[in-house]
Amino acid sequence: MRAVIPAAGIGKRLRPYTLEVPKVMISLAGKPLLGHILDAISLSGLTSISVIVGYLHEQVEDYVKESYSHLRLDFPFQAKRKGLGHAVLQGLEDTEDDVLILLGDTIFDVDFDKFRAREKNAIAVVKVDDPRRFGIAEVGHDMVVSRLVEKPEHPQSDLALAGMYYIKDQRRLKAALEKLIADDIRTRGEYQLTDALQLMIEQGDEIEAVEINGWYDCGTEESLLDSHRFLLDQSSKSDNPAGNEIIEPVFIHPKASVTDSRIGPYVTIDEGAVVSGSQVEDTIIGEYSVVENKELKHVLLAKQTRFDGDTPTAGRAD
Repeated sequence: MRAVIPAAGIGKRLRPYTLEVPKVMISLAGKPLLGHILDAISLSGLTSISVIVGYLHEQVEDYVKESYSHLRLDFPFQAKRKGLGHAVLQGLEDTEDDVLILLGDTIFDVDFDKFRAREKNAIAVVKVDDPRRFGIAEVGHDMVVSRLVEKPEHPQSDLALAGMYYIKDQRRLKAALEKLIADDIRTRGEYQLTDALQLMIEQGDEIEAVEINGWYDCGTEESLLDSHRFLLDQSSKSDNPAGNEIIEPVFIHPKASVTDSRIGPYVTIDEGAVVSGSQVEDTIIGEYSVVENKELKHVLLAKQTRFDGDTPTAGRAD
């Protein structure tokens, strides 16, 4: 079986961090977000993966090719971002084989083998307080989906789509997505995966909603830091520089410089970053950034940022 991972997005809500780094390449606990996803699915036995690329695609392709050369990889290019459905379509094949679709900006703490061992098509769902922010699934008592709605104003369900989909016959989904585009059926101006799945339901395909707990969306700074905390809790202790107060869990890149500082908990300091005389907690410090004599908490610091005054200044820290 193969997997399709949409990873073409710009990540506007995470700017300025994503001005130079694609959202899926943000470093969390010593590895890009996309790397954590690829690790998880490759451990479950998937070896053929399509990564849908677009924004700053060279960074994504170079990293994946270098780090996951043991996998069968391809990188369909989404030249124009026309919605998630349009992105997924780039990775589907004209075959009846099954496919696992995972959003490239979401961390899942689930058993992928168990999820894709089901007899029916399946979508992962989670209960949320405000369903209006998500695609939602309306289900019967047997958890078979009766209706999918993208960001409803008046939701009839609190089951949000978590961004993981198992389709037993990808040709069926491909045909539904192609119909959306041929008939120019859009929701909120985009071709939505939920609309294609709804077409499949109306054509007689059964889709089961599978409730999961381990779901970490990375679309906003707050949710990204939540995911960062989860990943650091799962990681082993790293070798950290002496002369500092380190409160685990943290990740400090071997090529970062940290002196006279209190670091942690929940901190990633990326390659080439310099931190001195500072207190840093619940923060991600991007590559080649400089932090001097500052207190940082709940901060996502962009690549090549100097933070030694009252406000951070973009630009390579030389």
